[in-house]
Amino acid sequence: MTPAKTLQHRTDGPDDAPVLVLGPALGTTWHMWDRQIPELTRNWRVLRFDLPGHGGSPAYSADSASALADRLLATLDTLGIERFGYAGCSIGGAIGIQLALAAPQRVTSLALVSSSPRFSTPDTWRQRGVVIRTNGLDPIARTTPERWFTTGFAAAQPAIVEWAVQMVRTTDPGCYIAACEALASFDAKGALGGIGVPTLVVAGAEDEATPPAEARALVAGIPDARLAIVPGASHLTPVEQPGAVTDLLIRHFTTTWQESAAGPPAPAPVIAPAPQQASAVAELESAERAALRTDAFDVGMKVRREVLGDAHVDRATEAADEFTEDFQHLVTRYVWGEVWTRTGLDRRMRSVITLTALVAGGHHDELVFHTRAALRNGLTPDEIKEVLLQTAVYCGVPAANAAFTVAQRVIREETTPEDRRGAAEDNEPHGN
Repeated sequence: MTPAKTLQHRTDGPDDAPVLVLGPALGTTWHMWDRQIPELTRNWRVLRFDLPGHGGSPAYSADSASALADRLLATLDTLGIERFGYAGCSIGGAIGIQLALAAPQRVTSLALVSSSPRFSTPDTWRQRGVVIRTNGLDPIARTTPERWFTTGFAAAQPAIVEWAVQMVRTTDPGCYIAACEALASFDAKGALGGIGVPTLVVAGAEDEATPPAEARALVAGIPDARLAIVPGASHLTPVEQPGAVTDLLIRHFTTTWQESAAGPPAPAPVIAPAPQQASAVAELESAERAALRTDAFDVGMKVRREVLGDAHVDRATEAADEFTEDFQHLVTRYVWGEVWTRTGLDRRMRSVITLTALVAGGHHDELVFHTRAALRNGLTPDEIKEVLLQTAVYCGVPAANAAFTVAQRVIREETTPEDRRGAAEDNEPHGN
């Protein structure tokens, strides 16, 4: 049994060779790297791992790239592996970025395949979670070929396409949703300059899920990174163009391993002399007060976006003017930064309470986007129905009748696999 704090893994290649870790894409297993193994294991001890709930991996979900990176490091610790090269595809690339930032002394060199400093928008991933909660993984599995492979490859390799569909279909839904949340919260744009290991960025020329422009953004942000665009490849580049990817990895890790492995340890941090005590206390007090004001607003904006969605919050803030901007600041800081962040209730329960209050007050405009928020917070359509049935008893049948009409429309929009949110949200009111 794989412990909860480690990842299911397998190793191939000589025991005394340098270690190369290969990270998978969302919805895949370590088998996505099968066609790289014969060549890579000539010179490396290759370790592959499965994400939680993928393949035969136990369903110990993790909802951040940081948590997944920590589990990988714990796995390597159990094997006595201190330093390693790392190549990751898609979410595997996000894990690699996190490793290079959080444990630079352990990563000798890095390859990011079909990766991005920020994968699409948080709303996109949370919408996918809503679809899975309602419909299961089948709709996602059925659209896998068009996201992962070029049209020509899908037509020529039906067995591989079916293998890909079945990989997604047999993934644990809760762990897939948690991985979507990890991608929703992942944003390394401002931190790329801190990556100090030799880095290769690989992109499929026809990848629509993570276009080559995202690879160029990585190269622009990571010091001395190199870029390779693979022709005739979409998102699952190691599967679609195994020879090209294998050659790129061999050249990159062969040329960077010796220098990285033999490099000097990181220097100790330089600590500046402390200022005089009186001024230090005064500055600290002022800084703390400013930080409290800033933190409450910043945390509130983060939570507001996570619950209501980027598109909605952007519309509300962009519509603010000199007359309303103070109100928007108040809502963000106090409603979202100080109430929604309290630990006494989880977000699901807060959504239940909010829906009930909005029905009771007849606030149907806000019921629209808080129904959408409830789905993001993990309520199922059946649970929302039960909440509204309860309001029929305590708030009145007419109020519940109007609420059912609103909620039914939102749920249909949100739980349909095809993305129809844009047109509906364009006309959504600018609420809180």
